[in-house]
Amino acid sequence: MDLPVVLALTGLVGALAAALFVLRRRAAEIDAFVEAATSAAARLQPPAEASPGDELDDMLPLGVLRVGLDRRVVRANERAHVILGAAPGRLVGRTLMEALLDARAEAYVLGTDASVSAEPVLELRLGDPEPSPVLLRVDRRADGFVIVLEDVGELRRLQQIRREFVDNLSHELRTPLTTVSLLAETLAREAATADVPAKMRDRIAKIEIETGHLVQMVGELLDLARIEGGIAIRRDDDVDLGRLAEASVERLRLFAERGGIALVVDADAGVPHVRGDEARLGQVLVNLVHNAVKFSSDGGEVHITVRSTGEDVTVAVEDHGIGISKADRPRVFERFYKVDRARVRGGGTGLGLAIARHVIAGHGGRIGVESEEGKGSTFWFTIPVTAPAPTP
Repeated sequence: MDLPVVLALTGLVGALAAALFVLRRRAAEIDAFVEAATSAAARLQPPAEASPGDELDDMLPLGVLRVGLDRRVVRANERAHVILGAAPGRLVGRTLMEALLDARAEAYVLGTDASVSAEPVLELRLGDPEPSPVLLRVDRRADGFVIVLEDVGELRRLQQIRREFVDNLSHELRTPLTTVSLLAETLAREAATADVPAKMRDRIAKIEIETGHLVQMVGELLDLARIEGGIAIRRDDDVDLGRLAEASVERLRLFAERGGIALVVDADAGVPHVRGDEARLGQVLVNLVHNAVKFSSDGGEVHITVRSTGEDVTVAVEDHGIGISKADRPRVFERFYKVDRARVRGGGTGLGLAIARHVIAGHGGRIGVESEEGKGSTFWFTIPVTAPAPTP
């Protein structure tokens, strides 16, 4: 065994790990800015007690249109004119349609389109001559409407930069990581049969394990970038979640047996099928069961239940491991977030639950966690039941 080769391999893995650390920091910084800006803008609403001539409207960084019951603009602040591409003072007196130049926006304000009127915020491309993404909120009042417009073009640009940054760097890292992974695997196999000191053999094994973690992280970064990039989750599979839970458990049976963890699936008979992407839903199940096994005590049990709850099918993965503190629970579905106690146990990228959240949301479902520190956790998700096909 050539010691310089091992040392060089160790250095390369360290360099790749440093690059991934920078990637995580950069993506997290962009995310923090985008989310903070979005959250701050969402809290900025025109005062409910403001009168139509209140100059406070002009102090807001948002566009404000005050519309009467006759559907004509009574007052518009300066920002509204900028967002809608109108000359100063030209919006007053215009009808909703003339001001917004979008039939869907008018229907949203008036509440005449059931498909959008229930939404708290509607995103459209408004403005002339170059439309920009705008978030539209409406406050319906007895004397008319207050419409709030927020130009999110810059936020969407930053989100696109983040997605491209993660996607490009992940692709660049994939090729060298594949090479390192193969070399580490070869070294580990040769060290097992060669006359190598136990200390050196242990270091080679650690290189192989950490390289595997890096490969997993890059793969999950690419996965998350694609999902957040707007790639729609296909929903053309007829999925039996009970059967899928059994298949997912079998994939992890050997991993669980190494720690003496028993995997138990309890699926109701005749659970209705759901419409979705079977591979993606299987990915969610494997991630939840893998986490449950990883943080269970040796000799414990992980219980997976599949229940029909009327309009939904609910899947729950329960363990009796270390649990999650109350402070950490709201953040476990954030990308790169790791609970301190989980980090001590090692492994994981902090991306699996973020991917799971996006996948379940893409299926029109919900995901959550119930946990008590020191007593275990139950991660659950719901998926709407497939609507029955119309009878001919």
